[in-house]
Amino acid sequence: MKKVLLVEDDERLSALVCKFLQENDFQVKTLIDGENLNAEVKSFAPDIILLDIMLPGDNGFTLCKKIRPHFAGPLLFMTAKNDDFDQVLGLEIGADDYIIKPVEPRVLLARINALLRRSTEPVQSSSHKEQLIFGKLVIDRSTRTAILAGTDVMLTSHEFDMLWKLAETPSQLVERETLYTELIGREYDGLDRSADVRISRLRKKLLDNSQHPYRIKTIWGKGFFFVADAWDD
Repeated sequence: MKKVLLVEDDERLSALVCKFLQENDFQVKTLIDGENLNAEVKSFAPDIILLDIMLPGDNGFTLCKKIRPHFAGPLLFMTAKNDDFDQVLGLEIGADDYIIKPVEPRVLLARINALLRRSTEPVQSSSHKEQLIFGKLVIDRSTRTAILAGTDVMLTSHEFDMLWKLAETPSQLVERETLYTELIGREYDGLDRSADVRISRLRKKLLDNSQHPYRIKTIWGKGFFFVADAWDD
């Protein structure tokens, strides 16, 4: 039974979501704010976190920043604000996806199942290798870890999947549409910036130059590629 940690201050909505998920074979723990979130993450060990943005005390964005160093599983924001700023900011600070309120239960269930499936299934790969090494970067698929210059790189499950997808075909274009369909779980509509935001997060963690990337490059209008010989320094 998969475990969901739901942080939502609207008690009516929280109760409805909790009941629906329990009816669909999830174990659910609910909180009305993030005061004890870190402790609950450690003790409850959720498979996924559903996090409202507008909360008393620390908001969802602040809480996401606080728990990401300790929680690598999927995190889904629930937001009443349907604007690009909230969505992009949420992805930039570590969320894996977002859903707009009012929440349609079946849509929420589909999003949760998709996130859990992608976080537990092996990365789709054309290679049989379990480890990729580029200079000072070591990417290990069996342990789902990345080490750069001897230091562990703290990656979320989705960030690791994206890194592996790019690195398994080094210095070759990986089309944006491929990342959406295989890793994000939806078709690219020409406007969605989710892949770009995830790439930006990867660059920061892999010490790439955000203004002039040389490790993970963007091919305008097409996609991205991983530079194989950029990891020696």
